[in-house]
This record gives sequence, C-alpha cells and structure tokens, in this order.
Amino acid sequence: MTTFTIGDTDFLLDGRPHQVISGTLHYFRIHPEHWADRIRTAKDMGLNTIETYVAWNAHEPVRGEWDATGWNDLGRFLDLIAAEGLHAIVRPGPYICAEWHNGGLPVWLTSTPGIGIRRSEPQFMAAVSEYLRRVYEIVAPRQIDRGGNVVLVQIENEYGAYGSDKEYLKELVRVTKEAGITVPLTTVDQPMPWMLEAGSLPELHLTGSFGSRSEERLTTLREHQSTGPLMCSEFWDGWFDWWGSIHHTTDPAASAHDLDVLLAAGASVNIYMVHGGTNFGTTNGANDKGRFDPIVTSYDYDAPIDECGHPTAKYHAFREVIAKYAPVRDLELTPRPAAPAFDVALTGEGDWMPDATASDGTENPATFEDLGHLGALVRYDVDLPAYAGPAALVFGEVRDLAWIHIDGTPVGRLSRTLHERAVTIPAGSRLTVLVEDQGRVNYADRLGEAKGLIGAVTLNGEPLTGWTATPVDLTAASGAGSTAVGRALLRGTFTLDSAVDLFLDTTGWGKGFAFVNGFFLGRYWNNVPQNTLYVPGPATRAGANEIVVLELEHAVEPVARFVAAPSLGQLEE
Repeated sequence: MTTFTIGDTDFLLDGRPHQVISGTLHYFRIHPEHWADRIRTAKDMGLNTIETYVAWNAHEPVRGEWDATGWNDLGRFLDLIAAEGLHAIVRPGPYICAEWHNGGLPVWLTSTPGIGIRRSEPQFMAAVSEYLRRVYEIVAPRQIDRGGNVVLVQIENEYGAYGSDKEYLKELVRVTKEAGITVPLTTVDQPMPWMLEAGSLPELHLTGSFGSRSEERLTTLREHQSTGPLMCSEFWDGWFDWWGSIHHTTDPAASAHDLDVLLAAGASVNIYMVHGGTNFGTTNGANDKGRFDPIVTSYDYDAPIDECGHPTAKYHAFREVIAKYAPVRDLELTPRPAAPAFDVALTGEGDWMPDATASDGTENPATFEDLGHLGALVRYDVDLPAYAGPAALVFGEVRDLAWIHIDGTPVGRLSRTLHERAVTIPAGSRLTVLVEDQGRVNYADRLGEAKGLIGAVTLNGEPLTGWTATPVDLTAASGAGSTAVGRALLRGTFTLDSAVDLFLDTTGWGKGFAFVNGFFLGRYWNNVPQNTLYVPGPATRAGANEIVVLELEHAVEPVARFVAAPSLGQLEE
C-alpha cells in the first residue's frame, strides 16, 4: 500500500522525503475534451501533482439536483490525472473564492433566510455536510492509500481572512474523516499571523498563499507551522482581470526566481494557476472592496499554459527551474498553428426579449433570488402614474447594470460599478428596466447578496408599485422574441474543415453574449480589457457551424470576425 504522510520536516511518500510540485487546473473551467491535453502539458512542465477546487454551485445549482457527469465529472478528471502518473490535491471548500461566481457557494444556499455563511450555523452546516459527503464519495476511493492518487485534501479555503469559528472548522474535519478521508488535511492562508492563527486547527497542516518574497513568507509560515514540510499551496504566478482595468501580467523571470527560492528551500508548491481556463457562460465572479468589479470571461491568469492550452515563456522559465530539483522528461512541443481567420456575415432576426409577465404586481421589484432565477438577466415592468416629465427616477440599489426604457424607448443606463442609482426620465406610461447580474461577488462579506433591483423605487419621491418581473433564459434565446426594447439577435453560419479552436473578435460590438453551436462562450463588452472570446475546438465541428450573438446595448456591426490569436487587452506597464 502506497502512503503519503507528513514527517517532521517533509512530506513522506512511502516513508521517503517527497517534494510536491503541483499546479492548479479547474476542471469546471476547461472543456472536458481538453482535460487530458491540459494535464499532459502541465506534466511536461515538470509537475508531479495536479490540484483542483471543487465548485459546489457547478455540481448542485438547484438544491437536491446533484450532478457529477460531463463537465462536473470530478472522478474522471482525477482518473485522467492518475493516468499521467500524477498525484492529485482536492480542495472542496465549501467556499473556494477562485474568482468564480459566489465563491462556489450555490445561490439557493446563500439566499436561505437566516443562514450563517461559513460558520457553525445549523442550516449551513447541514447543507455543507451533505455536499462534502457527496464529494468524498468520489474522492475517498481515489486516495493514495487505497490505490488511487489523491494525496492531500484541504479544509475550507483562506478561512483566516474571513472568520475564526473553530467549531466550524472542527465540524468540517469531523465530516471529512467520517467520510473516509485518511490522507493529510491542510489549510491555506496568506502568511499573515492573524490569518494563520484564525484559519486553522492544531491537527491541520498550515500552508501559505503568496506570489513573491518567498523567503520572507516561508519564515512567517514556519513561525505558525513549527514542524513538517513548508508548502506554498497557492503560488500566484499571475492575476485575474476585471472589466474596466488592464490585462494583468507578471514577469516570467521574476516569477521563476520566486519559484526557485521556494524549491531551493525544500518547500513544496502548488502553482496557481498552471492553466487558468475560461469563465464560460456567466460563471465569472466579482470583487467589491468599495467598487464593484466584475471579472472578465477569460481566466487566462497569465498562467504558464495560456487560455487555449499553449505553453508560454513563463512555462519554459518554470520548467527550467523545476528541472534543477526534479526529473523533467524531454519536451517535444509541436508548434500549434494559428487559428483560422475569417469573417461571417450576421443576419439580424429582431428582438429577443420575452413578453412581460402578466401577473399581479408586487410592491417592490422581486430579486433574482425571489424568482429563483440563476440566469444573468431579468426584465422589470411597471405602469407609471400620470406626471409631467422630466422626472427623477431613483432606485434603492441596482445590481448590477440596468437599462431604463420609457414606452420602449431607451432613456438611460445605471451602473453599480459607478455607484449610480438615479436617472431623469421623460413623461410616459410604462417603465421597463432590464437588469444584468454581471457576476456574483466571490470574496468577503458580500457573498450571497441579492441581485436585481434592490429595495423601493421612487418617481419624484413617490413610490412606484405594481412591479412585474420576467426572467430571461439566455440559452433559449435562439429565436426571435417580441415586445423587446431594442435588443438584437444576430445569427450567422460558417463552414470548417475540422473542429478547431477559434478566437472571436468582439471589438465591433457593444455588450452581450455569444454562442457557437449552442455552446455558451460567455460575455463580451466594448469595455477594456478583453477583446476576444475563446471558442474551444470541441464546441465546433467539421462542416456547418452556427454563431448566435445576443446584443444588449446597440446595433452592432453585422459581421462576426474570427482572428488568428487572442487579444486579452493592454498589458500592465
């Protein structure tokens, strides 16, 4: 029986010192037909281990409807890692952050009345316990001491930055062990004393998360983990992007130097990310530290393996460092050809918004949570009292972007990012507001917040009541709708010789969503930084293909341009 344990100074593999050299891949951000390729490319960089979070809200978006198939087949993902002779680290949360919507927590969970998020509150713990047992049904038989490849399991995630409920952590450990997890259990926090103290328990092995000043960070970590191996289980080798900012990058030589310092010190490491992937559909998260910043569709992360699976300069720099400390097999990378570049004419098929709901109105607008709606858009309507325009329309709060229409005519847009909640409107009889959830906050106290129009709405200081709310199903918006307010559905077809990765140039469009053969690529926006959407090859096919664009803001150039390479925006200077 192969064992993986923690010794006085090292991880021990069958009793021998072992240095973990790992990299993060999120199976839920990678097309399943690309899993094997990305794992193999990561191995070729010199890794001996692959780490992944488990995204609860990907597996159970609706309570009681658990799914571990297809994109959510964690077992298959772990088996593919094993097939390459690599170990695996699993981090099931339940909270994962990861710039993933709601930090991985299901909306049905965080919107439960009276629930206490990430603490030992009965409703939360009951749901978490059930979730963890389901995950461990997959993980437990794949542990290394049972002939599998899972060597570490993490409890919670950077908990010291959020809370200090030790009873909560103890209960997570109890559930984990009762479910048959016998490999070492870890925690991770940034190497700040108060975080390390708050986020762990004596029986758990502390690890750190950082991307620079490795020697200093390891010293701080050793002060709180006095024995056993040192490990940076999130070595930040890049960063994520958000709308309205720049494309973040890190210097390959500088990142390689910090990796070298870690490995030279004998520390184990998990590179976050070795390959980032994509926030397909509307799975991107958001941050809010005084300003709401939704994450872009790409999760390239400036990782060693880029969004479409290509090794980068950072990949080769890291491989050279790793070769000093571990065996690295000969590398024969075949240069990948540029993606095909071509234009596709688009035909406008008119409006695609559904008719407004015909029902009794509510006093205040219903939230996305009230409606049980997991999509990105809701249409709100209300009849207006007689008034002489212009008038002041004021919302309690808009989450996150709202387009205002009077009698079908657009009159303004309100942005949460810009802290906007009021607009002057002309006279009219019918108010329509289309609201987009731009991404659920994935960090800190705004986890689980409601989306939509929040609170009361007033017109010249008087409450507007009698609201109806109509959820919009984006994935079903493949045909023309009716009674819309100026939004366009565009469609085009193109032919390919074979399935192939593509890059869709979105710079000629406003804001919206794009699909290829029904596959939901994600959001586009003529805001910086991202200029292209990645189309994974498995979403295409030999022969006829279809592209559908749902535009939110204005008439767009009726052409879909596919270009030879990605453009993720202006680089950080």
